[in-house]
Amino acid sequence: MSEGLDILVFGAHADDAEIGMGGTIIKHVESGYRVGICDLTFAEMSSNGTVDRRRQEAEAAAGVLGLTMRSNLGLSDRGLFITPEHIEVITAEIRRHAPRIVFAPYWEDRHPDHVACSKLVEEAVFNAKLRRYMPDKPAVLVDQLYFYFINDMGRADLMVDITAQQEQKEQALLCYRSQFENTLNEEDAVSTPLNQGYIERVRSRDKLTGQRRLVPYAEGFASKSPFLVDKFM
Repeated sequence: MSEGLDILVFGAHADDAEIGMGGTIIKHVESGYRVGICDLTFAEMSSNGTVDRRRQEAEAAAGVLGLTMRSNLGLSDRGLFITPEHIEVITAEIRRHAPRIVFAPYWEDRHPDHVACSKLVEEAVFNAKLRRYMPDKPAVLVDQLYFYFINDMGRADLMVDITAQQEQKEQALLCYRSQFENTLNEEDAVSTPLNQGYIERVRSRDKLTGQRRLVPYAEGFASKSPFLVDKFM
């Protein structure tokens, strides 16, 4: 097992985690926590960019975020399904890094891969604690599983003030030039929702989320488990 992580964030594609919770990642890294991202696919079905370019962009974004590690499981883009094989490889990644907290995409999103990633990670978090499942790897009990929003915003159960991290979050997103910049002058480039002002829309969403608690920018998260508090005051 590698040295443990405090937080492990899963995404179907490189840039998912940055869109949904880049500011939260940066804020925790600044506080000394060990944060990693695991991308499930190389996004080989993307309309723009190549696998090699996406890999380079992900590495550059990892540097901006200050990640302890970034990995890619090499599963098939648009081929993510709830299968024992996919659950097993994600479970193995959780056991490899033994994170205290895991994040996955929200379970409702316009992109089917984001929905599949959400369910796969939820299944893997459950299996990771079963000592007789993959008994060659030590069982890992994750303290909490949270869900972040990518394209479609659901009901946020909690939010993180990322006002001080918003600019750096956008710097991480700008690493994905093949996806977010209008590069229609490049050979084979096509118009997609991502290169039509997507980063500006992410900024607007973070601003609108923050408005609910009167902070300039925030990222929202959902949880399927109730929060345990000792008292409210």
